[in-house]
Amino acid sequence: MDITLDNKDEQQGALLTVRLTEADYSEAVEKQIKDVSKRAQIKGFRPGKVPAALVRKMYGKGVLVDEINKQLNSAVDTYIKENKLRLLGEPLPVPASVDFDTQKDFEFQFELGLVPDFSLPTGDSFEVERPKVELDQNTLDDTYEQIGRQFGENTTPETSEAGDYISGQLKQETTEFSQKVMLPTNKLKNNADKFVGVKAGDVVSFDLKDAFGGDATLIANFTGLSKELAAGVDGEYTFEVEQIHRSQQSEYNQELFDKVFGKDVVTSKEDFDAKVRETIQENYDRESNNVLNRRLIQKLVDSTEINLPKEFFKKWLLAANQGKLTKEQIEEHYDDYEKELKWSLIRNKVVEEQELKVSNEEIMDRTMDKILAQFNMPEVGEELRESVRGFADNYLRQENGKNYVQEYEAILADKVVDNLRGQIVVKDQPMTAEDFRNTPQA
Repeated sequence: MDITLDNKDEQQGALLTVRLTEADYSEAVEKQIKDVSKRAQIKGFRPGKVPAALVRKMYGKGVLVDEINKQLNSAVDTYIKENKLRLLGEPLPVPASVDFDTQKDFEFQFELGLVPDFSLPTGDSFEVERPKVELDQNTLDDTYEQIGRQFGENTTPETSEAGDYISGQLKQETTEFSQKVMLPTNKLKNNADKFVGVKAGDVVSFDLKDAFGGDATLIANFTGLSKELAAGVDGEYTFEVEQIHRSQQSEYNQELFDKVFGKDVVTSKEDFDAKVRETIQENYDRESNNVLNRRLIQKLVDSTEINLPKEFFKKWLLAANQGKLTKEQIEEHYDDYEKELKWSLIRNKVVEEQELKVSNEEIMDRTMDKILAQFNMPEVGEELRESVRGFADNYLRQENGKNYVQEYEAILADKVVDNLRGQIVVKDQPMTAEDFRNTPQA
């Protein structure tokens, strides 16, 4: 047997050639034929007495093909491991015409995609911005309004008053726009009086853009349109009233404090206000870190030079997704596939170089935390936490271990990003919470 590797081009493509002679496989084939003759049950012959020549005539070609495939696969795997080749995907067989009836020597070729060496552009020169969200009064006011609506007394009066929420159908005949909406009358900048004193079945005509003072964010939140489309609304709209919704603000007492944060977590209005602010800030800080992580990954992918085997990668995508992707679809979305591949290679490099690992206990702890969070029980005693372990173990075993793998991958991904964040310069990008909500965060 002879195996050679030929680097085809500058794009990390290679051609692996395996040559087999009769001496490589003949002994194993003969052994297989003898084994088959002992087991074969052919009419006219006693079990174990079938002539090898007859077995060779009936099954010889199949035995030959099986043995060659076995030796071929073993040879390719062994060569890759012994030469420590880092491959993209799997070797792709090169189509060839083989005549197993007459040939004695065989040559098979495989296309390989080699993973190139590369360096990560981290260090003092690698800077990523993280949104530093500062709470503004509008955000705090909106939060208290939401608390009032959620925990206050909710009624559905027949006639509306200022500050009510009104559900109904918003339409514009000229554009054939029609959408069920919830109108927050307290957000209207102009002509809010048009919506005072209305009842179910009433139809109100109004200038949508003028009503919200041209604020595209408010219009988008109300209509469900994108911010870009909301900025371009124009002309008269009609609003058919379906139901009035009114919330009576709860008193700031211990009952409300316990409903919002749990029993006796806060015991005064001052503590409640501080806890509300702290909770909002924590939520925005968490979102800011998510934005930082996305920006870090995107910048690394864009900045890291990796000489990928593009043509091989396209062929491998087609083969690996046979019947699901066409050549045209691969070409159309190739940039996205390449970005995913580059991030996968970067991630694997960090895992290998930093020797990152995930323990079973880490997977179990993460799963138990998720289960407890679903029941809104993030902080519990050790005894109760241990009682959840059985549920977590059962969850991780489901889907033939698929859930376990997903949790493993999620933890490992977090560790990779945390490690990378420790090697870059993070620059704060101050902005208000309102700006953070209304600006796309890449």
